[in-house]
Amino acid sequence: MTQRHLAGARILAQGLAGPPHLAGPPHLGDPAEVARAFGAHQGQDLPGVIASLALRSGGDPGAVLAAFDRGEIVRGYPMRGTVFAVAADSLAWITELCAAGPQRAAVTRRGQLGIEERHVQRAREVLEEIAAEHSAPGAGRGVLRSEVMAAWEAAGIRTDQGRGYHLLVELISLGIAAYGPSREGETAVVLAKDWLPAGTDLDGAFGGDRVAAAAELARRYFTSHGPAGERDLAWWSKLPLGLLREALPRIEDQLESGFADKEGRLHTTEAAARGGSGGRLWWRPGLVQEYAALEKETMRELLLPGFDELVLGYRDRLYLMDQDRHHALVPGNNGVFKRAALRRGEVVGVWTRKGAAGKRTLVLAEQRPISETQRRRFEKLFTTFPYTVA
Repeated sequence: MTQRHLAGARILAQGLAGPPHLAGPPHLGDPAEVARAFGAHQGQDLPGVIASLALRSGGDPGAVLAAFDRGEIVRGYPMRGTVFAVAADSLAWITELCAAGPQRAAVTRRGQLGIEERHVQRAREVLEEIAAEHSAPGAGRGVLRSEVMAAWEAAGIRTDQGRGYHLLVELISLGIAAYGPSREGETAVVLAKDWLPAGTDLDGAFGGDRVAAAAELARRYFTSHGPAGERDLAWWSKLPLGLLREALPRIEDQLESGFADKEGRLHTTEAAARGGSGGRLWWRPGLVQEYAALEKETMRELLLPGFDELVLGYRDRLYLMDQDRHHALVPGNNGVFKRAALRRGEVVGVWTRKGAAGKRTLVLAEQRPISETQRRRFEKLFTTFPYTVA
């Protein structure tokens, strides 16, 4: 059984229904503020993360692309060894806080690829040479990955068999570079020291205090993703539970907490939350009251892009679906997520589109019965979905 009320509260908290109170006052139309409020949006699928940010900031994918071009949002590898879209003033400190594990794994894998430390250092030097003049925020357009690979090859650095990709990922995860503005259908590479705002690394933002940084990341996570537990945050960030438990008291006065029953309704005491998991959850102040007023709105039809934070932002996705529907959403459990269609706080199908540009239609594969009236609502959502091929 899904926990539809937990799903509804999360839909509301994530700005997918009702006014987007993600971090205080609404920031409708401000994609950078949405990115900042969330901490990070999983972003290996660029059209998908653009749609995710647009759905939470007024529905205009062009505004999201413009925020990338102005240098307000970037993509990097701040945690879990995968790509995330992050506010530019947050990428450096989140990466320093959370990316140590993937960085160690990258160093370990060098030997398999025949990469040595000298290759990494030379790749950095070449990247800095070719990208410096193209990394001014709002004016620079960055360098394309093909240009980076060509420059490395010219410098005697092999890029075949995954070496070039590994070097670029490692330099981004080390905070040397980032994915910045859109250029020729892809996000170009920029130098972090030039593109990101000054003083936003761990030392500049928090005086090197990892507990303070973890507390800020926890505040953003619970404010935007809550109701969620400390183990959700630990899974999402890959930070140690010990560090998170040290950080949480610093922000407790900025959050509310309680327990969910078997249907996901929130209660202040564990005893009242009958049938629930028993784990304490945290969320932004006022969410319970807002959900009581907007429950019906959160239960409406919803189309999500692949890799959306509503699906991927928690350690257990089965609050939205059963195991069979999870198999349909992630066939073969191979890490590639299809686009989810939701109704009444649960996944009822996966969707895609067909047809030429300007004539595309919705293709909805049902995992739960969908009436003709409900299908028409999904089709109406499809006509306004913030899809972009950038």
